[in-house]
Amino acid sequence: MSKTRRWRPNEPLLGIAIESLVAVLLLLTIGYCMLLNTRLKRLKADEHSLKATIGELITATEIAERAIGGLKLTVRDVNENLGNQLTSAAQMSQELRRQLAESENVFRRLSRIVTAARPASEPVPEPAAPKVSAAKAVAAAAQAFSERKRSNGLAA
Repeated sequence: MSKTRRWRPNEPLLGIAIESLVAVLLLLTIGYCMLLNTRLKRLKADEHSLKATIGELITATEIAERAIGGLKLTVRDVNENLGNQLTSAAQMSQELRRQLAESENVFRRLSRIVTAARPASEPVPEPAAPKVSAAKAVAAAAQAFSERKRSNGLAA
């Protein structure tokens, strides 16, 4: 007896169902691939803009580093100039102090001369309370300025 294949009514429907399922899965795969493609394009565009941003950031950093270097040079120059000015101020303060002492000696001598030259009949005026002269105030201020200490090599 030979076995002949009998026709089954469900067999073509099962084949169509499987092929329809494969077609639906292929359509879903194509749709997902299209979605991935758009996301990849967006990611590439973001990558380019990120590279541009990084380039701008590097440029800004280089400019800032150059500016900091310039500021360091300026600070060094200012510090040296201020040191020279402090030295000059200290020397000037000493010179003013010396001149004030000399002027006080001249003033005392002149006072003695005036007192000796005055006739005995004139009353001698009582000395007024000593006033701090403007020159002494300037000398004191210059001395205080020159005696300021320097901290860490920078003028205080």
